Amino acid sequence: MSSTASERRAFAHKINRTVASEVRKQVSREYGSPQLSKKRGGVHQPVPLSEVVEPVDFEEYVSSHAPGAEPGPLRQLMEFPPDDLNLVQQVKECSTLEPPLPEEDPLDPRVRDALAVYTDDWLVIQRKYQHYSTAYSPHNSESQRERQRGLVKQTFELDEVAAADRHDDQDDVKRRSASLDDTPRGSWASSIFDLKNSSPDVLLPAVLERAAAEDLDRRNTEARLQGRHPDLLGLYPTPDEDEAVERCSLPEVPKEHCGQRIMVKCLSLKFEIEIEPIFGTLALYDVKEKKKISEDFHFDLNSDQMKGLLKGHTPNTAISTMARSAIFSITYPSADIFLVIKLEKVLQQGDIGECCEPYMVMKESDSAKHKEKLEKLRSQAEQSCTRLGRFRMPFAWTAIHLLNIVSSVGGLDRTDPDSDSEKKSHSGTWNERKKKGFERMSVGEDMCNFATFRPATLTVTNFFKQEGDRLSDEDLYKFLADMRRPSSVLRRLRPVTAQLKIDISPAPDSPHYCLSPELLHVKPYPDPRVRPTKDVLEFPARYVYTPHTTYR
Repeated sequence: MSSTASERRAFAHKINRTVASEVRKQVSREYGSPQLSKKRGGVHQPVPLSEVVEPVDFEEYVSSHAPGAEPGPLRQLMEFPPDDLNLVQQVKECSTLEPPLPEEDPLDPRVRDALAVYTDDWLVIQRKYQHYSTAYSPHNSESQRERQRGLVKQTFELDEVAAADRHDDQDDVKRRSASLDDTPRGSWASSIFDLKNSSPDVLLPAVLERAAAEDLDRRNTEARLQGRHPDLLGLYPTPDEDEAVERCSLPEVPKEHCGQRIMVKCLSLKFEIEIEPIFGTLALYDVKEKKKISEDFHFDLNSDQMKGLLKGHTPNTAISTMARSAIFSITYPSADIFLVIKLEKVLQQGDIGECCEPYMVMKESDSAKHKEKLEKLRSQAEQSCTRLGRFRMPFAWTAIHLLNIVSSVGGLDRTDPDSDSEKKSHSGTWNERKKKGFERMSVGEDMCNFATFRPATLTVTNFFKQEGDRLSDEDLYKFLADMRRPSSVLRRLRPVTAQLKIDISPAPDSPHYCLSPELLHVKPYPDPRVRPTKDVLEFPARYVYTPHTTYR
């Protein structure tokens, strides 16, 4: 039977033949276009589908909608405990005798309030019920493991059923193997054998006695309370760190960052001739990072006679300028850290080479031969100190590879500037330990531990005359890199004969008579008249993500 379009039924004419994709395009076009408001006469302003809806303010919603839970025994599990937070005021420890604040007085009130962050006590928020949290923390996991060590091993019915099934299977195999020769399998004799060897079930007393429902519930309740474990949730295994859904770490009280610390004591500085005061500076450099990682420490080892040449420029000597020992902090220990020593002298007229020539030519044994020349040099130095005693000029420099001190490797190599080293040791001589050090094939980063090493006393004899008015950082890094291997670059530098004796050791935890980088007295400081030790400010090679807790 054939049919045409006019012969279709009535409901078929009402079916919409539009494709779904065309409907979506039309809706998005209308709701996303500004013509929609014109079609509706501007009465309603619809929200376009392309705009982002602002999220619900959670705090406002919770405060406006009170919990609808009815009073009951589990209501405390749904609500936040009101006594969970506890505010504790902890005294902020100050490492110096004087508070690290600006010396200006009076301060602006706004500045004083801003500086209060460095002096006010800590306000610590403690959570009373945090140890009940499911959040992972090393302390919670360790305490939970500690509680589980003293627990009685729990045996559940499911485990007993599984163990009983395995035991029955083993007994069945044994019985079958034992009676295999005596009785045929599947016979009545085999069934009797199994029945005789099976153990009877335990009798249940009073199972047929009549008892009231209340008494039965009471006995069941008492039976459940017997042998109940006090820490039921402690039976749950501790979560692994990788599988933890929530992690919670208790923040420590902020404190000033401090890396591995070493102490350098400058003992003596001698030259072949003594005609003028010589001053020195110490600083740490990282060759790999090409950065200076500490500020300069200035030391003065001149005799009283040489210091007398500068009395007109320094009538009052501060106790902080008399320091001869310094403490350096190293946050990122590396095998590429050098202790750079620079020597300076009073500014004189002429080229650096001319001013340094007497120290490279004259010897102490020739003092009688060159007596007139030495007197002339002393007279010129005295005039320079009188006129230009406040100004300095570069003289010589050298460097010490700290890894040689820590690992006892090298130190007496001819190409190493810190030659003629002396070691304080009770086990073998320095030459024997040097020989053992050279037998090592390589030195790894794990040996760069500046916190624990044997103290060493070094006599540095090889100084290099500084070429030019200024030793650039790029040239210095190049020279330091060449010091670790024999190179012709260092051989081209002219040596200056001198003897600098220094002592390098791990810094104590609480050194006495120590000054902070801001020249404040660090506790303990019993006598302010004693020669101090300076704590040198560190410039870390990489970022240190710790808050600043002291004013600088």
